[in-house]
Amino acid sequence: TGQRIKGCKDHTKQINDIQPYKDQTMFITASKDNTARLFDMDSLEPLKTYKTERPVNSAAISPLHDHVVLGGGQEAMQVTTTSTRVGKFDARFFHLVFEEEFGRVKGHFGPINSLAFHPDGKSYSSGGEDGYVRVHNFDSNYLDFTCDY
Repeated sequence: TGQRIKGCKDHTKQINDIQPYKDQTMFITASKDNTARLFDMDSLEPLKTYKTERPVNSAAISPLHDHVVLGGGQEAMQVTTTSTRVGKFDARFFHLVFEEEFGRVKGHFGPINSLAFHPDGKSYSSGGEDGYVRVHNFDSNYLDFTCDY
């Protein structure tokens, strides 16, 4: 019917991306307010917040580990006035539960606009304003990673 069933407003700026978890129990959002947020799919209650210093254009939840990956970077119109090192165009990995960043993957020369994990969780892809799509395969250290908590 097109009628709104429920909604929430937990970001302070534009939402750039929404991606569900594989079992449809939660989803992650990416926003220009420099955060990505994890939400419960049914209640729309915010569960976790992942904070960065730059706008977040895309975020994805790993189907294999309790990890999320965020991508973004500075505003596109500012890219030509600063070096790529300052722009911080890395894919950033956070622990899903603890909200702590534990790794970065370099490669893009402009903001990352899109991220997706492969369904088996053994790789992910990123697409950026530099025109490149990059496919990243995880090494065995990542695939064998366990965390006791």
